[in-house]
Formats: sequence, structure tokens, C-alpha cells
Amino acid sequence: MTLPVPNPSQNLRRLAEIAAELPESECVVVEGWGGEPTFRVRGKVFVFVSPPGTTICVKLPRDEAEAVVASDESVVPMRFGLGRHGWIQASVRADEDDERRWQELTEWVRISYTLVAPKSLARRVDDTPPR
Repeated sequence: MTLPVPNPSQNLRRLAEIAAELPESECVVVEGWGGEPTFRVRGKVFVFVSPPGTTICVKLPRDEAEAVVASDESVVPMRFGLGRHGWIQASVRADEDDERRWQELTEWVRISYTLVAPKSLARRVDDTPPR
């Protein structure tokens, strides 16, 4: 996936690789939000990312989102009332090199995609294990 961002961070490149494995995903930069990259499927956002790639926002089932917020101090409910719908905001240390954390982030991105994507696309992801 080509990133429409000049000099993307290692984290942003890695998130783009994760999103690129998902059917019909694309990266759209929202200039009105300070150049914030978003990953979308058929126009619907499934991941918000801070421009340096140090914060990621994804949608999880509400009960899972509550459990993650309660158990991980780097995760908070997303602002603007989206948290009550299962959206979380997680910190990703600059150029994080923790494989366990990246597995978790990959799982969250895939779950967010399946909650936002049309059912026909979501089923394709549910049936395919992550790399």
C-alpha cells in the first residue's frame, strides 16, 4: 500500500503493511485533522493513526474495548463520544520493536476492519489467519 505521507515513520509503514493485507483497504490522509492518516474500507474508517504513528485508534466490540482499557494503561476510550461505541486509542511507542505488542495491534486492526467492513469482506478476513 502506498502511503500518501512524506517520510512515514517505521510504525506508520508497519501499520500500512497490516492494513494492506485486508481486502479493499486504502490509506486516506485527512488534511483537516492535521494530516492524520486513516485506513478505510469502502470509505469507512477502521483505523485512525497519528501522523507520527505513535497513536492508533480502532473499533472493538464494546465488552472487549472495556476490558482492554481496564487492563492496559496505554489504552483509553477514544474521544468525541466514540469510546462508548467501542473505539479505543492506544499508544505505540515510537518505532516500537515489541513483537507481542505488534501481534496485539494486528489483531485489533483486523477486528476493527471486520466491524466496519461490509459483511462479505469481513468474512474473508475472519477466514484468513494474520501473517
